[in-house]
Amino acid sequence: MEIAAITEWECCWDRDSIVMGDCPNIGEGDEDLLSSRSRRILEKCCECEKFKRDMVRFRDSGHPLAPVFSILHADYRRQKTQIQSLANFLDTKTLEVRFLHELGSVLQSSVDLDEVLSVALTAITAGKGFGMNRAFLLLADKERHILKGHLAIGPRSAEEAGQTWQEIESGDQDLQGLSQLFLKDKLTAERNKFHDILERLIVPLDDEQHVIARALEERKPILVTDAFHRQDLDIDFARLLGVDTFLVLPLIARNRRVGAIIADNFITHRTITEQDMRSIETFTFPVAFAIERASLYERVQEEVDKLRQANLRLQEQQEQLVRMEKMALVGRITSSIAHSIRNPLMVIGGFARSILKNTPDSDPKRTFIESIVTEARQLEEVLGEILTYSDALFPTCDFWDPNQLVESSLRDVQERAVAQDYTCRFHAGEQLPEVYIDFKQTTYCIRNILLSTIDGLQNGVIDISTRVEGDHVNVQIVDRNRTLSEDELEALLTPFTETCEMGSGLNMALSRSMLDKQNIPLMVVAPPEGGVTYTIKLPTRKEATP
Repeated sequence: MEIAAITEWECCWDRDSIVMGDCPNIGEGDEDLLSSRSRRILEKCCECEKFKRDMVRFRDSGHPLAPVFSILHADYRRQKTQIQSLANFLDTKTLEVRFLHELGSVLQSSVDLDEVLSVALTAITAGKGFGMNRAFLLLADKERHILKGHLAIGPRSAEEAGQTWQEIESGDQDLQGLSQLFLKDKLTAERNKFHDILERLIVPLDDEQHVIARALEERKPILVTDAFHRQDLDIDFARLLGVDTFLVLPLIARNRRVGAIIADNFITHRTITEQDMRSIETFTFPVAFAIERASLYERVQEEVDKLRQANLRLQEQQEQLVRMEKMALVGRITSSIAHSIRNPLMVIGGFARSILKNTPDSDPKRTFIESIVTEARQLEEVLGEILTYSDALFPTCDFWDPNQLVESSLRDVQERAVAQDYTCRFHAGEQLPEVYIDFKQTTYCIRNILLSTIDGLQNGVIDISTRVEGDHVNVQIVDRNRTLSEDELEALLTPFTETCEMGSGLNMALSRSMLDKQNIPLMVVAPPEGGVTYTIKLPTRKEATP
């Protein structure tokens, strides 16, 4: 039988051109195949069921070329399958190269350790990356000579995995976007989620029998299978991970053991192939270098911060030295002037008091002599304050009982309080720690506050209390008998400024200056509803500062 004897073919391969609808395999987008017979046969007809039936009819016809056509058709289909497989392989490799390029770009541009780790673990677990279910990162602690669990990523249940994968798929983000999202929203949560495992992931670097130490020593990844039944693997380590198959990837940069990554398919149980291992192995080299670089940068930043802090302290000390030199000069001048005035003033005051004793009450000159005595005493008190300021330039601190401090101050003002019918109620705190202060200066400051409160009023009450607050003991003085405006409060703490309520501000300003030199804050609050509250924060440690 000649081939021409078969006049009716099921398939339309024998026609030079066809119209849309003649071939069920040609749809939208394939219009150019309607007029190209050769392309139509190669791309569509060879896979068409009608064409296959035509080939069977042709083979059964007994034509001598029928076996040849069958061989050519079978070989063509085999080669087409191979070409398609190769094309798929090339597409996969192209995506892998693009992924590695994107990964490398992100790793090379970052010096933040958390960002590098987020990128690395996201790359291992993302579907657009290597598609593993979970990844654990261990970092080397060179001082303790161990590897310790630092970070993990992945689900802990199938439900969580489904939700996570759905979010990733709907987000349609690239690797950098996924890693940034992980860094911003999930880094701490993932670390806390795997806290129980990370805390127990500790591997001595010198334990040659441990699979992770072996991977670092051999500098190559190790695919562990049947982990629960292997004699060369610690069964507790396998139970900790909860999987019998996992991949260990060493992280080595410039011969330094940076750490290791453990990856597994905890949820899907997909087989980890040699191809998976080789692909991820290529990725571990830039990750190791990025982690090493970020760690070095972090340490450099820490050293820079230390140097910056040291420089600031040095500047503060230099400024303090300049201030101390200036204050010492002021103190010497002040002391010299005060002593020069004090001697003749004491002579004047002494003679005035002596004359006053021998002057009868009926003498009209007695009033003038009393004025001289009063003014001389006031001048002596002012000179005493100036000399006290000179002595206050260099406080001498030690540990003292805060209640004893307050009681000493109260004894100093008792005579004035009784004279003005003032009541001082002391509420002493119990079991208070000792405070690090200059006892003499601090007593003087509390006394000044009490005298300023008592001055000019009769029949008042002052409440004093001590209590612990952190690294300080607070001495609080509450005067409910006065009402001060903001301007009056400011004037109270300004030297040589007078208020109608509390007189000269020299004593209060001097007290604040003394306390400042000891790093002791003095806070004064005068609310509009009335009352004035003074709070002195006494440190309980040498290094305690406000």
